[in-house]
Amino acid sequence: MNLWFRLIWLLLTSPFGPRLKPLGDPSVLGFRVWPHDLDTSLHMNNGRYWSLMDLGRSDLMLRSGLWRAVLRHRWVPVVNAGTIRFRRELRPFQPFRIETAILCWSDSWLVIQHRVLARGKDGEEIVAAHALVRAALYDRAERAYVPVARLMAEVGTLQDSPLPGAEVEAFLASEAAMRESAATRS
Repeated sequence: MNLWFRLIWLLLTSPFGPRLKPLGDPSVLGFRVWPHDLDTSLHMNNGRYWSLMDLGRSDLMLRSGLWRAVLRHRWVPVVNAGTIRFRRELRPFQPFRIETAILCWSDSWLVIQHRVLARGKDGEEIVAAHALVRAALYDRAERAYVPVARLMAEVGTLQDSPLPGAEVEAFLASEAAMRESAATRS
């Protein structure tokens, strides 16, 4: 991660933010587009969106209390699939925020949504980018993904996954097709 100052700021400020319910409350982080975020077209670089979304997932882990279990068990967060749709560019010095929320899950992974929100010229809120990622925690000692039921127990909640929406089903089907295609080529 090449966002050290933003990461340090997140680590310093997240203990003062409200505690999040991991399966209900979104993480909302405010940012501004700085010159080091820009590409040659003078808007925010495509790769920077992904890096900032890492901070959204980190904030969700920190403020939900899941970070304690991650450290205690030495689990490693892993994103193994992602898709993004860019809708509006973010220009230099433009403020924006990233909402990060868990949408649904299976036995071993979570689908997390990131929405990059900004103000349009008329002041209305616009979605600048929308991303879905499939993520999990990996237990190196067990050499396996941590069951989601165990994650939920660690943060004190037992809940069934909401049904995935059409966009999540399409994302998961696309990822499965890519995985199958790669397996047949190997």
